[in-house]
Amino acid sequence: MDEDLISSLTRQIREDVIQNYLTERRLIGLQAEDLGQRADETRTQAQKTGRRLNRLVHLMIHPEMVRKLYALLNIPQPSYWNDCSQDNFSRGVRFIRVRAFRERVRFRKLILEAYHRLITWMNKYRKVCDELEADCRAVNLNIDKFHNNYDLLAILGFLRSLDTVALERKYMMGENFTAEEMASVDRNLYIPLVNFEKLAIPKALTLPKEDAVEHELSALADEIYHRYENKARWLMM
Repeated sequence: MDEDLISSLTRQIREDVIQNYLTERRLIGLQAEDLGQRADETRTQAQKTGRRLNRLVHLMIHPEMVRKLYALLNIPQPSYWNDCSQDNFSRGVRFIRVRAFRERVRFRKLILEAYHRLITWMNKYRKVCDELEADCRAVNLNIDKFHNNYDLLAILGFLRSLDTVALERKYMMGENFTAEEMASVDRNLYIPLVNFEKLAIPKALTLPKEDAVEHELSALADEIYHRYENKARWLMM
């Protein structure tokens, strides 16, 4: 009777330990999987934000004006955002409609509005990036906690120490494993931390506030219109 009770208890303990380990491991895996999916969505958000920069660059008309814009907005070169701005402009963004009595003023308002929309999208993108990075740190804390709570070698050693049938201990609890084999099992089941840098999330640009560059952007718009009036008019059609 006592032997049956001990055997039953040890089996229950073994099952509980293994079940808890597998449950926690599964939860960590789901969290890491969710991070991967959100990283994909964040990179898509970066592409959409880049189109707003691409539109503003398209309005510059000439490479010289583009360089002036880069200097005004402190856009690093090379960078992900610089690459986005070099792509051929496509109508993947909503057309901007502005009104004014004079075409020069209308073109100026067009550039200011394009910058406003770029900043709006960039701020939204920065928030998404910050949230993803914070959640990445939280998942890594959970992984560290998991490894601290579930030292696999210690678990296997504990299970092997239970007073179970020798055959079970040998083939189910790892008693037939060498120290090197046990260490190999531990390495293979180790859950690595999530490296945020390897998620390849473009860092959000820190753009000047609209009121800080409104005068310079307006002057740049006037210069563009003066030098390339026909092209500027065509862009507003």
